[in-house]
Amino acid sequence: MAFIFVFLFYPDRFGISFDFAGAPLSDSKYVRIAKTLLWFLLLAEIVRIFYYGIIKPKAKGLFANILTLVIPLSLVLILIEIVFMYVPQSHEGVLSKASQIWWYKYWQPVNSFNYRDKEPDTTSGKIKVLVLGDSFAAGHGIESLDDRFSDILEKKLGSDKYVVYNLGVSGSDTRDEAERLEKYPVKPDILILQYFPNDIERVAREGGLSLTGTEPYADLKGPLNTLIKRFYLPNFIYWQLPHTSFSTFEDFVQKAYTDSTILAAHYNDLSRIKQVADRAGAPMYTVFIPFLMQAEQSETYTKPVAEFLQKEGVKTIFIADEINKTEPKDRIVGKNDGHAGPKVNHIMADKVYNSIISK
Repeated sequence: MAFIFVFLFYPDRFGISFDFAGAPLSDSKYVRIAKTLLWFLLLAEIVRIFYYGIIKPKAKGLFANILTLVIPLSLVLILIEIVFMYVPQSHEGVLSKASQIWWYKYWQPVNSFNYRDKEPDTTSGKIKVLVLGDSFAAGHGIESLDDRFSDILEKKLGSDKYVVYNLGVSGSDTRDEAERLEKYPVKPDILILQYFPNDIERVAREGGLSLTGTEPYADLKGPLNTLIKRFYLPNFIYWQLPHTSFSTFEDFVQKAYTDSTILAAHYNDLSRIKQVADRAGAPMYTVFIPFLMQAEQSETYTKPVAEFLQKEGVKTIFIADEINKTEPKDRIVGKNDGHAGPKVNHIMADKVYNSIISK
């Protein structure tokens, strides 16, 4: 049993990795089932030892009293650990064990191009709308695709005449988006770029700016580190508590959007996206998603990008005013995940839809 325990919970110590869809971001359903069975075997063994070692012989004394207190508590904790192996909760960057469960459960369908979307159809006679972006476009934290803005937009436009493809990838920046758009087999009739202030991050780093912050789990030392990283209940509790911010992003953004050299490189990447739209003869729209708790302020950061795109003939769409009219709790998907919630996705879809039909 000890060997199986080490094999399942510490495979990396022996150079072992499990190969399955989603690895290493999450334990697969089958790995979690195997861990569950192991926990139940351990529970049975603890109960057997407790019964024959303490209860049946009616053991007394300090040691017996301690075991009578510790063993039932251990059994309860193991049962709670089993429960939390199946509790999903979205989180920034798939950092927590609960967010890994969420990712495994909700991040679907995934097509052959690794997008959370249907398969592209190059022969479709429908008007093809391509939505390009990062985790906000992909719908990080959105459980049902019916609440994701690209899917809402397709329904509003009419799926009998329009097909909307989602090219959202978590962590993507503008250069990566340009490269992916150029490789995508379907050429747009309409191109929508979803823009977030961190889209400038790569060129800003290349331009000499550094983004500092605390690494996940950096505040954990010794046995506590491995306990919280590898087990579900302590990991869930850890991520409900406040931690030092993982990035000091505001200062980074302010500097990036006021540096002419960084902006020039960023405009280059944006121009590549615009060129794909131009070659396809497709109108291009850019919807700017601000920091959801600092909507007006973050739109001032990205103002140079908006002005550049407007000069290039791109229709720019802003949602800060609408976001400010919503309750803060309704803007995000959850307390541990600052991505746009369903309400903001509906706002985005409405604004984009109105821009398209009013052209």
